Amino acid sequence: MRRRTLAMAGAVVLALAAAGTGLAVTGAAGDGAASPGPAAAVPPATAPIERGDLVDTKTVDGALTYADERRVATQASGTVTWVPEEGAVVRRGRPLLRVDRKPVVLMYGELPLYRPLYWGVSDGPDVAQLERNLKALGYGDDLTVDRHFSRATHLAVLKWQDDHGLPETGRIDAAQVVFLPGAARIAEAKVAVGDRVSPGRPALTVTGTDRVVRVNLDTDDQHLVKKGDTVTVELPGGERMRGRVSSVGTVARAAGRDEEDGETVIDVEITLRGRPKTRLDRAPVEVELVSERVEDVLTVPVEALLALREGGFGVEVVEGDATRVVPVRIGAFGGGRVQIEGEGLREGMRVGVPRS
Repeated sequence: MRRRTLAMAGAVVLALAAAGTGLAVTGAAGDGAASPGPAAAVPPATAPIERGDLVDTKTVDGALTYADERRVATQASGTVTWVPEEGAVVRRGRPLLRVDRKPVVLMYGELPLYRPLYWGVSDGPDVAQLERNLKALGYGDDLTVDRHFSRATHLAVLKWQDDHGLPETGRIDAAQVVFLPGAARIAEAKVAVGDRVSPGRPALTVTGTDRVVRVNLDTDDQHLVKKGDTVTVELPGGERMRGRVSSVGTVARAAGRDEEDGETVIDVEITLRGRPKTRLDRAPVEVELVSERVEDVLTVPVEALLALREGGFGVEVVEGDATRVVPVRIGAFGGGRVQIEGEGLREGMRVGVPRS
């Protein structure tokens, strides 16, 4: 903090010197004693001394995108006859693509379909997952959602296959159904109508529908974030939203293609509170991270500081038609304000500032 404060103070000195606001004050600067300056007119404008928390931020670049990106490989064989448009959202019971005019249908679940399911297969959580989807889609009023593939499950599968134009075998396999955690947004189609596909070929890249911000954070700044932190995100068009850091990577990687450039980053993901107006994917954004926070301190606008001829800083306290310069010790900077300490200063006093 001290290094940053000194750097900021140096910048303030240069700015004030350039503006010709150096002021002679009796006594050593920063000793805390109030010093009357030469007679001077009341400043053109004033601002109050405030007490509260002071937060400084650092802005880093990020990208607005979608959560849970993953690849989907087809287990069907044949010719692709339909592919959804990029950006389309596919929900439970709808096809992710069609092969030989037969749909590969999306159902919800965390467990991939790793074996065919049919009447007589051994009990398992994959059976319960299938039954849960059949029930949600309106099949099998008498179906019990459990780990057992029953006759009621068999009849529900037959009805589902008939409605989707699939062979009525009562057997479900990965050529007919893909399980994903929820609704899938099509990020990229890896196949086109007319392509020949075979089991295992990547067909789609999909994401979830929740928007997130991803930041490639320089490892030198990793101390600025931790999981659960609240941040502010500025989106395209100036829209600002609050967000929460949902994950912070623990493995550093090269920032660019050149792994020898010495720059390394970690991955940070931010969940937004609410839905942004923009529908752009991979849109550039700016993320404000808290770099410093001090609590319950007196602050003034940075422009209220006076560069004293003997060194250090002061503020011009305005009391009615009279003014006096009080030397101050400065601390943290943030949000256009600076932490100050000085003899007799208190919340509510007014100090001189340039007219805006």
